[in-house]
Amino acid sequence: MDDWQHGGFGLYLHWPFCESKCPYCDFNSHVAAKIDQNRWQAAYLAEIDRLGHETRGRVLDTVFFGGGTPSLMDPALVNAVIEKVRATWPMRNDPEITLEANPGSIEAGRFRGYREAGVNRVSMGMQAMNDADLHRLGRRHTAEEARKAFEIARNCFDRVSFDLIYARQDQNLQDWRAELTAALDLAVDHLSLYQLTIEDGTAFADRFARGGLKGLPTEDLAADMYDITQEVCDRFGMPAYEVSNHAKPGAESRHNLIYWRGGDYMGIGPGAHGRLSLQGTRWATEAPKPPGTWLSLVEAGKPGDQSKQAMSAEEHGLEYLLMSLRLSEGLDLKRYTAVSGAQLDPISVQELVGLGAVRLTADRLIVTPSGRLLLNAVIRKLAGA
Repeated sequence: MDDWQHGGFGLYLHWPFCESKCPYCDFNSHVAAKIDQNRWQAAYLAEIDRLGHETRGRVLDTVFFGGGTPSLMDPALVNAVIEKVRATWPMRNDPEITLEANPGSIEAGRFRGYREAGVNRVSMGMQAMNDADLHRLGRRHTAEEARKAFEIARNCFDRVSFDLIYARQDQNLQDWRAELTAALDLAVDHLSLYQLTIEDGTAFADRFARGGLKGLPTEDLAADMYDITQEVCDRFGMPAYEVSNHAKPGAESRHNLIYWRGGDYMGIGPGAHGRLSLQGTRWATEAPKPPGTWLSLVEAGKPGDQSKQAMSAEEHGLEYLLMSLRLSEGLDLKRYTAVSGAQLDPISVQELVGLGAVRLTADRLIVTPSGRLLLNAVIRKLAGA
């Protein structure tokens, strides 16, 4: 079978708008005073049409509405997209259709509309569970509003995930253990837990460069927080299946697994990326980031993914290495050789095994829990960088 079938086939749709820009966020998100959702709907449907012709006959596994804040989309828009998707591709019997939401934009009526449209999983950006840290992170909702929003989502959907950021300013180990325990008491079956990173081009990066953001943890403290994360989540039956993602067995994000397992996915919307295997070539696609630019292109009848580059076997192999080693299941050695045309350097592998950073089975290379703390270094070693 074609290599992408090891990972699956999904659709990512990017809604680029937010009510405000969070200071830590480097995603392609924009604040707009007025949005013509009818224009956006027409553009999304046109792109689905185009990509449907390119991938005719494939079975679609997942749809993911990301952003931005997709919970600002009209339910009618979401319904139109899902109806078009179902008319364009045959779908697996139990497709995963996820929509990202911010607590401040969650309303019971709107969420019932999403459920009726076909959304069956929600991923909620809670980020912190106390008001002081939410304020520091630039979030517009309170902790109580987040809990109420979670209950609304839980009453509408069987599958609800939420995100938390840790290694925040002035956070200590006891604080994080207590917050994570409270989150797991609340959680359904999935949590995404990210260490705060200072990304270039964000308000936090500017603030940090000026000597602000006091109280960020040392590397050792952040590593201890990571260890606590694994310990507490394991105790609650939500082990890490990926570096930052925890789930009960069977409740993993199927859409994100397509990325990490090297499947094919279409990207629709401003700044959206895609990977498509067509006629024996794997293509990397990327749409322009400015919302107005993307919208004008599509309305002019041009492809939204203006950047389309053929990937070499070396690039394909490197990407599979980068993504698969994030997973607890690790990298399939035969598959890596098949896509890259090369084998991993056995000396580098054995050095990492000796350090306890990876373990080797008959057919897979898996990063150990301690190795995950050094994942970038492990990948550099294996990639020969």
